[in-house]
Amino acid sequence: MSTPPVVAAVDGSDDSLRALDWALDAARRRDAPLRAVHVRQYAALAQPDILVAGPPGDDGDPVLDQARAHLGERASGTEVEFAGLDGLPGALLPELGAEAQLLVLGSRGRGGFASLLLGSSSLAAARDADCPVVVVPRPGREGHGETAAGPGPRVVVGVNADSPDDAVLDFAFTEAARRGARLQVVAAYPWPPPAWVAPAEVTTLMVDQDAVENETRTLTEDVLAPHRTRHPDVPAEPHVAPGDAAGLLVAASRDAELVVVGRHRRRLLSPARMMGSVTQAVLLHAAGPVAVIPPSPPEE
Repeated sequence: MSTPPVVAAVDGSDDSLRALDWALDAARRRDAPLRAVHVRQYAALAQPDILVAGPPGDDGDPVLDQARAHLGERASGTEVEFAGLDGLPGALLPELGAEAQLLVLGSRGRGGFASLLLGSSSLAAARDADCPVVVVPRPGREGHGETAAGPGPRVVVGVNADSPDDAVLDFAFTEAARRGARLQVVAAYPWPPPAWVAPAEVTTLMVDQDAVENETRTLTEDVLAPHRTRHPDVPAEPHVAPGDAAGLLVAASRDAELVVVGRHRRRLLSPARMMGSVTQAVLLHAAGPVAVIPPSPPEE
């Protein structure tokens, strides 16, 4: 069985070339082929009912020519192919995840409004693709806030201690192992804890904060235990703190090689795929690349 490729979406923008560089490194770490894909939206506007996939090595596409020239000799030793698709990026890019082990995009492309922090195609791919999606931001994001970050390469993962997703932790531990990095596990708890007593009325429960933090830490350690057993060489450091999970993850993103977050599971009354407010906030504001992981399949 052939190894699934790492797919990078390119459109000629600087953002997509940064994503292509990140994807090349990811393909090498996985010993996987790299596939650069250009979705030509202008063809879809001319023929809205026709979606035509061009074969790898699609000739006559200046965007793919630019991608070839950009990679140049740096791609030596890695199997690289180029493909063109005619259609709407927001619809076709998520479909690439069906045969990819990783889909990599820039945070913004050529279309839309330049002032937006996250493009619609990147958002659609992160929300809908069947494989993990990495969004590479533009340089200059600072990731405001304080974090307990030490020296050396670091991967950050967000964990909900009450309802963890093994797929997110599996990806984070494996990625940290590939990079020889330590894993910073961010587990947030709300403080002060709100309590609803009547419509439009909120009070604060009298709860000991140390007890809440200790319970969150214990739950987090229990969640990490089987992953530590499978990855004994990956130092996993829980960072348990009060506050907003998105804010803590954005702060931790400074100088991190990757931030790993999950996507909401589908629910009976909400069958559509959902991003989640924390994941969307991290995509908008993190200082480095963000990996969005599809949820684990539901247990039978």
